[in-house]
Amino acid sequence: MADIKFSYQGTCGFSNSEVYSAAKKLAPEIQMMNEAAKSGNYNDERSSINLPADRGSVKCILELAGKFTNAEYVVVIGIGGSNLGAMAVFEAIKGRLCSSPSGSNAKMLFADTVDPDSITGIGDIIRNALKSGKKIVINAVTKSGTTTETIANFLVLLDIFKRCEPDYRNCIVITTDRNSKLWEIAVREKLHILEIPGKVGGRYSVFSAAGLFPLKAAGINVSDMLKGAIEMRGQCLSNDIEKNPAALSAAILYLHYRKGIRINDSFFFANDLESAGKWYRQLMGESVGKKNDLSGRAVNAGITPTVSIGSTDLHSMAQLYLGGPYDKYTTFTRVQKFRNSVKIPSYRELVPLAPKIQEKGMTEIMDAILKGVQAAFRSGKRPYSEVMLPEKSERYIGQLLQFKMIEMMYLGSLLEVNPFDQPNVEDYKKETRKILGG
Repeated sequence: MADIKFSYQGTCGFSNSEVYSAAKKLAPEIQMMNEAAKSGNYNDERSSINLPADRGSVKCILELAGKFTNAEYVVVIGIGGSNLGAMAVFEAIKGRLCSSPSGSNAKMLFADTVDPDSITGIGDIIRNALKSGKKIVINAVTKSGTTTETIANFLVLLDIFKRCEPDYRNCIVITTDRNSKLWEIAVREKLHILEIPGKVGGRYSVFSAAGLFPLKAAGINVSDMLKGAIEMRGQCLSNDIEKNPAALSAAILYLHYRKGIRINDSFFFANDLESAGKWYRQLMGESVGKKNDLSGRAVNAGITPTVSIGSTDLHSMAQLYLGGPYDKYTTFTRVQKFRNSVKIPSYRELVPLAPKIQEKGMTEIMDAILKGVQAAFRSGKRPYSEVMLPEKSERYIGQLLQFKMIEMMYLGSLLEVNPFDQPNVEDYKKETRKILGG
C-alpha cells in the first residue's frame, strides 16, 4: 500500500508557482536538516529526526518495555509533549474506546492534569488492580524533571504503589533528561530510568523513550511506526521541493499567514485520530506562537490551531466554517480503509427517514459527507488541503507524525521564529511556584 498522500493543488488558495516559490525559501533549512540527519547525533535541535533510526537507543528502550508486556495497565504520568504523542498513537491504532488491545492485556491510562477527580479515578483503578494481583507499570515522563502537574500526580500514585505493591520500585519507569533532579532521585531510589536526549524538545519526542516505552509496553508495533517515520523523513528532507510534502505544507501555511489567515483547523474524518489533532495543536501552538523573532524583534507571531472531527463537528461548526469570516485554512485528514466494515440494515418502515442510506456501507456515507464538505468549501472559496492515510496502522501513523514535525520546523524557519523553544510557557510555571510557596 502506498504512503500517506498530501493533496493541495487547486484547493489550497494559491497557485502551484506561489507555493513552490515560498517553499524554495526553505533550501538553506533543508540543507541544515540534512546535515543534522547525516550526523546521526543529538547536537542540534533539529536532531529529533534522528530518533527513529537510533538503533542503540531504540533497542535499549524496547528491551525494558519487553519486561512489562504482561502488565494489565500502563499508566503514563505526563503532560503536553510528555504524553500527547503516546496518546495519539495508542488511540489511532487501538481506538479511543479500546479497553483491551488485541495481542496484549495492557490498557493505557493517562494522568495529565491535577484534576482531583481524575487522579482519584486512576488511583482507584490502580489500587483495585494491585489488590487483585494484576501487574501495572507506571511511566513518569517529564523532560525537565520538575513539571508541577507530573510530579504531583506521580507522588499520589507512588503512595498507592508503596502501600499495595512490595516490589513497587520494579514497576516504575522514569523518563527524563539525564541528570535532571528527577533523574538523580530515580538513581538514588533504584528505579528504572530512560533518557530523553537533551536537544530533543518534548513536542518532538514521540519517537524517543517518551513515546516508545509506553507504546511498546501496551502492545503497539513501534518497529513499524519507526519504519514509517524513516520513510517519511526521506521524503521531507528532499531537495526536490515539488516532492517534499513537509516543505509544501509549511509554505501554504506561511502564505496564508502573510495573507492574514491565522487559524488552522485540522479536520479529521476518523474519530480515533482526535488525539493526533490535539498532539498537532500543541506542536503548532508551542512551535510558532512566539513573542519575538530570531533577531529578538517583538512580532507576536502565531497561528491558532483548532481540531475538528468529521462528521460530528459539522453539526456544531460547519455554519461558522462555511458562513463565517475568511480567517481559516483547513487540513482534512481521512482514512482510505477503516478497520471495520459496517452496512446499514434495511427496514422498510424506516425508509422515509433516510431513503438514500439503507444497505450502504458507513465508509461510503463518510466519504460522501467529506466530498460534500469539500465541494461546499470549494464553492465558498474556503481554502483547504487533504492528507490521506491508507489505513490507521503503525506505519502510517509514524509517517503522519514525522511529516507534521518536520513541517513545523520548516514553518518556524519561514516565519523566522524558533520552533524549538517555549519561553513563555515558563511564565506560568514560575508564577505557579510562587503561589505554591516554591
